Amino acid sequence: MKTKKNYSIPAFKIRCSAIGHIMTNAKGSVTEKQFLEIDNLKSKDKLTEKQTERLNELTYKRDNPELSETAKSYCRDWLKSKLYKRKLEFTSKYTDKGLIMEDESIDFVGEMLGIGLLFKNENKAEDDFMTGTNDIDVPNLVIDIKNSWSWETFPTFENKIPNIMYYWQLQGYMNLYKKPKGKLIYVLSDTPQHLIEREARNYCYYNGYGELDMETYNEFHRKLTYKDVPDELKIKIYDIERNDQDIQAIKDRVMLCGKYINHLIESL
Repeated sequence: MKTKKNYSIPAFKIRCSAIGHIMTNAKGSVTEKQFLEIDNLKSKDKLTEKQTERLNELTYKRDNPELSETAKSYCRDWLKSKLYKRKLEFTSKYTDKGLIMEDESIDFVGEMLGIGLLFKNENKAEDDFMTGTNDIDVPNLVIDIKNSWSWETFPTFENKIPNIMYYWQLQGYMNLYKKPKGKLIYVLSDTPQHLIEREARNYCYYNGYGELDMETYNEFHRKLTYKDVPDELKIKIYDIERNDQDIQAIKDRVMLCGKYINHLIESL
């Protein structure tokens, strides 16, 4: 006879950098337009039979939300990391550059904002729903910096945040650090030499050129460093206001994820 194993799994909390993974809506979830439709139907003095059915349908969908497949996948990965006591890790040339250039980018942002000397925030914050450490903690403001890989990926002309994941990340930070405003700041910094060399070597290898020559390296160095570019073209700032409704939506989704994770544990 099999006995059920009791797994010691901590309560689910979302990392601020991962909030966007669980905030995607499941197919069939209530949209913003449908929320307005609910309000409109409720405001009517008398509903037809068809309108009553529609209101009941939308109200049920609103009160019984489902997780998207993206959110479920994140929950499964989170639970596996706890079951196997292994940390989920992801690295790429983009994250490598961001980590290496972090301190230099913080100095650059402090200078461009006229704030002066800034320091990397080392104080992790958490509550019952989320955890995170934003890049810079200053009075009444959280600042998070993203290093663009190259000039092609730098959002020079994009007025909206290029990646909605970062909007949710900043809302999480504003909640944890109790701040009313956030700044998402993209920086175009010089690529470290060893990453430039790796890019150039990969180019030679995949194009059948053999060993890396100085001409190819110099071309990649010219492309991935920006000493000739004015500073004002190497910074893009997005101001983000705290949204308490969205913060509550994050907390609601975390609780929904917790229920799904408990279901997964029970199914083991």
